[in-house]
Amino acid sequence: MSRVMALIPAYNEQEAIGKVVSDVKKHLPNADVVVINDGSSDLTAERARKCGAFVLDLPYNLGIGGAVQTGYIFAEEMGYDIAIRLDGDGQHDPMEASKLLEPIENGQADVVIGSRYAKTGNGYKSSLIRFLGIKLFGAIISCIVHRKISDVTSGYQAVNRRVIEFYSHDYPSDYPEIETIPLLHWAGFHALEVPVSMKERQAGNTSITPIRSIYYVAKVTLALFMGLMRKTPVQAEKSLENLSGYRE
Repeated sequence: MSRVMALIPAYNEQEAIGKVVSDVKKHLPNADVVVINDGSSDLTAERARKCGAFVLDLPYNLGIGGAVQTGYIFAEEMGYDIAIRLDGDGQHDPMEASKLLEPIENGQADVVIGSRYAKTGNGYKSSLIRFLGIKLFGAIISCIVHRKISDVTSGYQAVNRRVIEFYSHDYPSDYPEIETIPLLHWAGFHALEVPVSMKERQAGNTSITPIRSIYYVAKVTLALFMGLMRKTPVQAEKSLENLSGYRE
């Protein structure tokens, strides 16, 4: 049986983290739940531990990229075969986790992304600026990877051991969900999207205001084009060798 780690980055999510951990343990009883406490100033770590999670406390706030990569480094060092990432704010429903895990376990994909836009009628609503930004990023990313990606900002992802090792050495710090898709493509990994339902943030407030959304869209677009000039990571070249006989 594969060793599965549920990776939950969290920053000041004391109101939501307890339920998130409990729900993950309920729906993924064979997974080890690891919360990456990204320098929270509230009771996030205490409430996560109380609900049975193993908590990695970062000494200060690294941001989402640094927190998630810490989780992948831990997964690599502890020998996990699969890592499934869920956010600490309750948006990702653990009931849908099997949709992401099955293609990994069956060898159909290296990465499985839960897409809130791959089906209609799931009730998820974004702000207009956020929706337009996602559409813009989706168009750019789809051109880069030569296939349609419907939800380029989804953090609800499951990855296999090869990608765990890759991410532990090479993971973007600023906009990881978007920037990793081209990285995976260039490295020769096979990514798959599956439709999932997502909830609104269950507690707390998002840091992305309308003004920050505009800034975010502009900066991510620039980062994507800068990424096109980036040299393929050494780790990716090794991954290509490992996947030389992989069939999509």
